[in-house]
Amino acid sequence: MGLNIISLIILNYLRKTLKNSLNFPQWKWIFDIGIILAIAFLVMESTNLANEVWLAIPSIALISAIFYGIFRLPQFQFAKPLAYAWLPLAVIVTLGYLVKIINSDFFKRWEESYDTGVVFSILWALVIWIGGSKQRKAREVERVIAEQREKEFQLSEAMKAKLEVQVVERTAELTKQKEELEEALLELKATQVQLIQAEKMASLGELTAGIAHEIQNPLNFVNNFSELTNELLDEMNEAIEKGDYEEGKALASDIKENLEKINHHGKRADSIVKGMLLHSRTSSGQKDLTDINSLADEFLRLSFHGLRAKDKSFNSDFKTHFEPGLPKVAVIPQDMGRVFLNLINNAFYAVNEKKKSASDFKPMVEVSTKNQGKSIQIIISDNGGGIPEHIKSKIFQPFFTTKPTGEGTGLGLSLSYDIVKAQGGDLSVESNDGEGTVFIINLPLN
Repeated sequence: MGLNIISLIILNYLRKTLKNSLNFPQWKWIFDIGIILAIAFLVMESTNLANEVWLAIPSIALISAIFYGIFRLPQFQFAKPLAYAWLPLAVIVTLGYLVKIINSDFFKRWEESYDTGVVFSILWALVIWIGGSKQRKAREVERVIAEQREKEFQLSEAMKAKLEVQVVERTAELTKQKEELEEALLELKATQVQLIQAEKMASLGELTAGIAHEIQNPLNFVNNFSELTNELLDEMNEAIEKGDYEEGKALASDIKENLEKINHHGKRADSIVKGMLLHSRTSSGQKDLTDINSLADEFLRLSFHGLRAKDKSFNSDFKTHFEPGLPKVAVIPQDMGRVFLNLINNAFYAVNEKKKSASDFKPMVEVSTKNQGKSIQIIISDNGGGIPEHIKSKIFQPFFTTKPTGEGTGLGLSLSYDIVKAQGGDLSVESNDGEGTVFIINLPLN
């Protein structure tokens, strides 16, 4: 009976332990058959349906097969502690059965010793089993923890793989967006170049109108003095023929004075034409020592006459306060000319807009220069409507304009600011809403 009970205990333990493993399906039928045989042997032994001695042979075979599997097969190594606990009892009971079969008289003489061995074997099994139970529980906990860690590791790996896929997808998306942004930036730069060119051409148109008016004055002087000089030459020839040399000398002096005036106004016309050419062509980037007073005065007048040519109703007073003997400044003349033109045009526009709403208003634009020692200061002021405080910080931003649609690109002040900065100077604004505006340019002398 003892062997069959041991078989049931061990088989049930193996079946229960391996129930959730991958190997269980292939061993399930063996465990089931073994348990059925152990129960059958146990029932037959307890009901005397078969001879106890001869029933011991299949019981011994069954328990031997179980111990063989545990000690020989790798997948059953975990059951070794249980096998060691019940092995002494199994050995003693097996020897008892074998002794009964071989020599029953000998067994009877040593039966008490046999029973004592059985009792001690049972106690040994219980002690080992109880002691090993704690170890099994500890191992079970370790196994559960290991399985949990394995699950967490697998989950982590799966999450890592998923994140890597997402990173690849996101990287591809960002790369695509970067390419789209780069393309948009190229288009924006191209558009900006076109807008700058448009702003330049707009100011060139106003400049050309001013030049046409400005150049007309010296040309009129040249024409008038040329005609007058021609008449004086005829009078001088007549005086010489009459022998009146004193009159001839006086006429010659007048002719020389007229020629000097013709030369002066010719140079004035030449200066205006050169200014237009400088303004129209692309900046060379070469700085030249420039007379700021002359440059500012020229573009003040060109701006005024350009606006007059564009709008016959436009009119405004303007004044200059140029410090005499101002040292020349190393700047790019055509670029600074554009700055003056932009700022003065804005000043005239501001006073003209204010005059439209106040008939008794007297518009005034003033341009002045000062020697600050280490720098030259150019001040362009007007008594127009001023700049509201909430937009003052935006006026130097590209494309920002308060003018109606079609009247401004919003690039004039932005380009002026950049040009002055590129010359090593700074451009600032002071304004009170309704009281006019003052733009201040500081250019370093060195």
